[in-house]
Amino acid sequence: MDIFLLIIGGLFLIIGLIGSVLPIPGPPLTFGGVIALHYSKYANFSEDLLIGLGIATALVTVLDYYVPIWGTKKFGGTKAGIRGSMAGLIIGLFFGPFGIFIGAFLGALIGEYMFGDKHNALKAAIGSFVGFAAGMAIKITLCCVMIFYAVKEVWGFWA
Repeated sequence: MDIFLLIIGGLFLIIGLIGSVLPIPGPPLTFGGVIALHYSKYANFSEDLLIGLGIATALVTVLDYYVPIWGTKKFGGTKAGIRGSMAGLIIGLFFGPFGIFIGAFLGALIGEYMFGDKHNALKAAIGSFVGFAAGMAIKITLCCVMIFYAVKEVWGFWA
């Protein structure tokens, strides 16, 4: 059972980090990996660390939905830009990691230009991109912190 938890934990850590870039729940998956490792014999995280990582995961997950919207609004975007950004993000998935960035930007630009404020379309698209990139950076950072603790614990078991 411990080997199974080690494998599942490792997979969740990796998939969670990848999910920080793709639109799948990266931090919750990574936290799931930490929990799986905790219940194996290979890692023993403190209760305080698990609670802290759990709270951070919940906070980042909520912020992930708000930060791109905040970025778009902060730069003068409307709901059309936000919807366009989300549509562009989904379409961009088919074109690899850079497609996600370009898709979100172009989606916001097209959404604003066609259905929103034509004069602020470029500014809103930049805001959408900034918000999307900031959210992604936060998710990647949290996942890397959790991976650091997981590797440290598992490495300590073998050392």
